[in-house]
Amino acid sequence: MLIASYNRKVLGDILVVVVDQDGEEQVTEVKNNVAIIKDVENDRVLGFNFLNVSQILGEIEVNGQVFLTPEQVEKLNQVLRDNEITAELEFDDSPKFVVGHVESLEEHPNSDHLHITKTRVDNNQEVQIVSGSPNIANDIRVVVAKVGAMMPSGLIIFPGELRGVASNGMICSGRELEIKNAPQKPGALILPNDFQEVGQPFDFKLGDLLFQ
Repeated sequence: MLIASYNRKVLGDILVVVVDQDGEEQVTEVKNNVAIIKDVENDRVLGFNFLNVSQILGEIEVNGQVFLTPEQVEKLNQVLRDNEITAELEFDDSPKFVVGHVESLEEHPNSDHLHITKTRVDNNQEVQIVSGSPNIANDIRVVVAKVGAMMPSGLIIFPGELRGVASNGMICSGRELEIKNAPQKPGALILPNDFQEVGQPFDFKLGDLLFQ
């Protein structure tokens, strides 16, 4: 997992990089211009804050998620090595928002509104996603935010559990995806069958045409 974000107005010239899910108790260690965030329980690296990052990568003209190139990742890794930090960033350009197909649907045993889906995503992979969308149904095409996705709101999708059932990803509403003119209410964004093929990266520009 590699999720980077930048907001100069709020945080200053700092690139925030997330590589793993938050732990219950965290500690931060600073080495020169790098802050390392770790999980206290098992010394697991959760992420880094690269201070004065414009001196490393040049000016970043982004307010939000930053999609790093392999060259930029290597520059950040060189900074880690220069500071004798053994952890290393891994470049990741796999799509995180994809067209999915709900293959099966069953009621959640511990909830009267949640459903357990088996949803096919890219590479013909089937993932289990618990959904609370009131319009969720079997045999529909949806937008799946996979584990490692950053939502437009800044929410990061991690593996989790909903009332004791594992869930790996999220079936998104148009509102959550900030699709133009999407209904501002809960409910999965159900895609037309001829919109995109299952498994393809979701095209946000095409999505903005759905509610014209």
